[in-house]
Amino acid sequence: MEIRQLSTDEEIKATYPVMSQLRHHLKKESYLTTIRRMETSDGYRMAAAFEGERVCCVAGYRISEFLAYGKVLYVDDLVTDEAARSRDFGGHMIGWLADEARRNQCGQLHLDSGVQRHGAHRFYFREGMKISSYHFAKDL
Repeated sequence: MEIRQLSTDEEIKATYPVMSQLRHHLKKESYLTTIRRMETSDGYRMAAAFEGERVCCVAGYRISEFLAYGKVLYVDDLVTDEAARSRDFGGHMIGWLADEARRNQCGQLHLDSGVQRHGAHRFYFREGMKISSYHFAKDL
């Protein structure tokens, strides 16, 4: 297994089949354009875990600073390919993200997870994460 930050169009496009398992609304035709826009406007970054050339796990993240928390690495997206689950790709990715946070002088790693994702929550607890707040949203 190799985990690396992605930079080329080909690398990013290769993550679509895995990312779309989490983000069902994404369209293949606009995926790369959306990622590139988020990189430019919000500092979005992507990393993937590979087994050979196969993408097995994908993370989208950004470095942000908050008055409440200081500098943090915030994970927008984290998904392991359904065919590769229970093989610790997610655990290795969380470790890589924590190292990336340290390399960027972040004091914490944050993520939100939908309330219905019970399996993901068990995984996050196993990885030493805790529920630190509620996240509220309102459709506009």
